[in-house]
Amino acid sequence: MSSFPNGAIIAPSVLAADFANLQRDCEMLNVSQADWFHIDIMDGVFVPNISFGMPVLEAIQRHAKKPLDVHLMIVQPERYLETFKKLGAEIITVHYEACPHLHRTIQQIKDLGCKAGVALNPHTPVNVLEDIIHDIDMVLIMSVNPGFGGQKFIEHTYAKVSKVRQMSATVMIEIDGGVTSKNAKQLVEAGANALVAGSFVFSSENPIQTIADLKNS
Repeated sequence: MSSFPNGAIIAPSVLAADFANLQRDCEMLNVSQADWFHIDIMDGVFVPNISFGMPVLEAIQRHAKKPLDVHLMIVQPERYLETFKKLGAEIITVHYEACPHLHRTIQQIKDLGCKAGVALNPHTPVNVLEDIIHDIDMVLIMSVNPGFGGQKFIEHTYAKVSKVRQMSATVMIEIDGGVTSKNAKQLVEAGANALVAGSFVFSSENPIQTIADLKNS
């Protein structure tokens, strides 16, 4: 992940898929220009919403032909890291705000053979990563308040992206929340190289074309 692809990695958020047609939507992502499946796991404690758990992730794994990018919006994520690895996670991102022993948790993720990411909520300054940024593969910047899809993009995100890029030339920077074709180019220019898009993709008339537009914006 230290060598960046041409253009941004596009990681559609499966949380916005049609759960009654989950296999269909997974197969759509397989044939699209999407790079990853972004999986939001919410526990109703760390964030005010519950998404889906292990059985749904297992179903996604059966049909996904691209890497599973698992974003844990849960308390005590270290309790479940091995389980998520077994369910196909290739990238596991935990929240800075949920991990009092963040360095230990990052090492656990790496010991499992996964790429390790750290997510920051909108109110969390990027300088908290100063002592760990060289130990992680990815920084996920929340550009909305976590817990619900379809929120408005927070404009201060651009400045946060630039600051993280100044801290590290090699870390992957992923943006999650309110990403559209209108802000994708500016995010990449600021230093982001992975974009999560949920409702913007799955609510569009032609999700495959929408993904292509994001990829080429």
